[in-house]
Amino acid sequence: MKRHFSLKQNRDFQRLYRKGKYAATSTLVIYWRPNRLEHNRLGITASTKLGHAVMRNKLRRRIREIYRHHEGEMKTGIDLVVVARQQAPQVDYWKLDRDFRKLTKKLGIRTETEQ
Repeated sequence: MKRHFSLKQNRDFQRLYRKGKYAATSTLVIYWRPNRLEHNRLGITASTKLGHAVMRNKLRRRIREIYRHHEGEMKTGIDLVVVARQQAPQVDYWKLDRDFRKLTKKLGIRTETEQ
């Protein structure tokens, strides 16, 4: 099992927002940028506008699991920030999964074709 690395510093998030490439759907926005490391780093943001802490944490867990499931299909050496949008709490896991795959394909950070 791979070790999961997280983005925690505000400056890393801000750098991705300013200089990273991004794509969006109605539920997610993904920002990415190369990081010159041998592994990927993931950051997840969910605004308080999305609901109470329980809802936001549930959403973060779902996004983290989706990322973990598709991590092997992605390029290595990138920083990735996933921003949950207003509609994200209302949709099911599979819609979030489809949107994540769609965005990573659109951004060109997937290495394998979809099955």
